[in-house]
Amino acid sequence: MFENSITQVKEAMPKTEVVAKVKRRRFSAAEKQRLLREVDACQGSWEVGALLRREGIYASYLTTWRKHRASGELDGLVPRKRGPKPNPEALELAKLRREHACLQERLRQAELIIEVQKKVAQMLEQLEAQRDEPS
Repeated sequence: MFENSITQVKEAMPKTEVVAKVKRRRFSAAEKQRLLREVDACQGSWEVGALLRREGIYASYLTTWRKHRASGELDGLVPRKRGPKPNPEALELAKLRREHACLQERLRQAELIIEVQKKVAQMLEQLEAQRDEPS
């Protein structure tokens, strides 16, 4: 009886596991500039806090955006791609390898066409020789 009640309780309890994956929020340069203008227009710190809560952003974002704006970095207001930067030499090497493979394939096709042309020429010579022979 006790085991039966435990299974009923487990079945009745809602699953509380959160399975949705949270996406990182990204701000465009226009959004960042708009938010910085609104923060600059605020009179007191309580207004800034209310703005931050309303927009759902952290104060550290404002600090970073202000630094970028003060240093004159236009790229600072544009979201950057995350992760390791591609090596330009590796990109060039990959491009050259693709080009080399393409040229190798074209060379193979050209050699095949030349072989076929040689065989056709030999066949035509044989036909011409057979036609010229008196029977």
